[in-house]
Amino acid sequence: MLSIRTFDWSDYDAVVAVWAAAGRAVVPRAELAAKLTRDPELFLVAEDGEVVGVVMGTYDGRRGWILRLAVHPGRRRQGIASALVAELEDRLAELGCPRINLLVMPDNTAGLRFWQELGYLPMPDVLCTKPLAP
Repeated sequence: MLSIRTFDWSDYDAVVAVWAAAGRAVVPRAELAAKLTRDPELFLVAEDGEVVGVVMGTYDGRRGWILRLAVHPGRRRQGIASALVAELEDRLAELGCPRINLLVMPDNTAGLRFWQELGYLPMPDVLCTKPLAP
């Protein structure tokens, strides 16, 4: 039976395996530790005997963000991603979050379709980014 719960550090290797299987870059431990000091309750794992999906969210007091959603390729199309997003939305709503944003790569048509089916609307914003030196 699928359960969704808050990430625990003992899940890290399993989460890395899901990210790797899904073709996503791994969030290094130090970066994740910094993220978890802010809102650890918004980093969720889905498990069914093992970790099969993960979503990372954050809330800055004004907007919620869905930063990473990944489901193991062998477990896709079983409602896991939708369940993770629904739980994250509930947790953000409990924090008083009025709006959730996310980014989808322009060539990810399947991802864009998934998010639109969940009610997320594309916006004509332009993403700007600047890496900072450590």
